[in-house]
Amino acid sequence: MIVVRITMNVLPEKQKELVQTLLSMVGSMEMETGCLSYSLYCNMEDQNLLNLLEEWQTRKALNQHLRSDIFDVLLGTKSLLIEPHGIHIYTIGQSEGMEAVHSARGKEFERVHKDASQYLPTD
Repeated sequence: MIVVRITMNVLPEKQKELVQTLLSMVGSMEMETGCLSYSLYCNMEDQNLLNLLEEWQTRKALNQHLRSDIFDVLLGTKSLLIEPHGIHIYTIGQSEGMEAVHSARGKEFERVHKDASQYLPTD
């Protein structure tokens, strides 16, 4: 899996325009071959610091995306930013889930987790 993190420090007066542009891209992005997810996050302390996270099945799919018209639109948002996009591409060779938490925390975690479940609502 390939993860792309794009950081954007947007001009305050252009924040709404940039967010609308990025959200308008969701449908097109999700339809691209190999796109696993596309998410936009806002910094809790500064709404003008945005992170776009994309997940891709393969490097081939990502490269196709990087050459696409939709990525051109993203790069075209540079006029709305205080500084250029920060683009970071990570190749992930392994992924773990809750089993890693259980393994790291051991039997004590299982006991606490089981005891806490009594407080969860049931339907």
